[in-house]
Amino acid sequence: MPYRRLPNTDKARLRALKQAVYMGDTQTIYDLAFSFKTLNEARNLLARFEGAQEYYTQRYNEQAAASRKHQAHAKTARLYISHFIQVLNMSVLRQEIKKGHKELYDLEPDNFTLPDLTAESAIAEWGAKVINGEQQRMEKGGAPIYNPTIAKVIVHYDIFMRSYERQKELQTLTARSLETIAAMRETVDEVILDIWNQVENTYERVVPNEKRLEACRAYGLIYYYRSGEQSS
Repeated sequence: MPYRRLPNTDKARLRALKQAVYMGDTQTIYDLAFSFKTLNEARNLLARFEGAQEYYTQRYNEQAAASRKHQAHAKTARLYISHFIQVLNMSVLRQEIKKGHKELYDLEPDNFTLPDLTAESAIAEWGAKVINGEQQRMEKGGAPIYNPTIAKVIVHYDIFMRSYERQKELQTLTARSLETIAAMRETVDEVILDIWNQVENTYERVVPNEKRLEACRAYGLIYYYRSGEQSS
């Protein structure tokens, strides 16, 4: 005998709800294999669950599209910050800038290795340190660094930071929309199970068995045959 299995993906859940609602909309109240009350519940739940799915897809696509642009902004900001620190180190080695002034940038005076800017949080952190450090050094009468100028660093850092904050907002919206879907799954499964139980109870005396299964399949029930079983 075949066995049924409840949907285990959101797409399958939507298909099951849609099929049940479709049958409810095309059958008379007397021919419907499950209750009208359950049909109304399924209609309302389908609208909410489908809406939640569409909202998640929109948020995910928006985040993905913004991510591509954001990665370009991060790459550029990383390049300018790294280059600026390299020029700063070279200026110190040439004794054009006092070694002790590196502390204004939160850099160790005797350490000439570049900070790790792989993570975006590091770009945000070191960009602020470089900008603040250069401003403090110039306030003390130091000559500005050129190629790149701090003005160019600020421009690309600001672009990155706006993109960085926007990306975090989009990630939050996407995560929340996915949580909404997750919170609905148990209810969706309960309604689908209720519909399927009612349908099978309605057709339990139909013979032969394959005719009964076909009547149930019309309402979206999915049956699987075990290995070695025949479907007919």
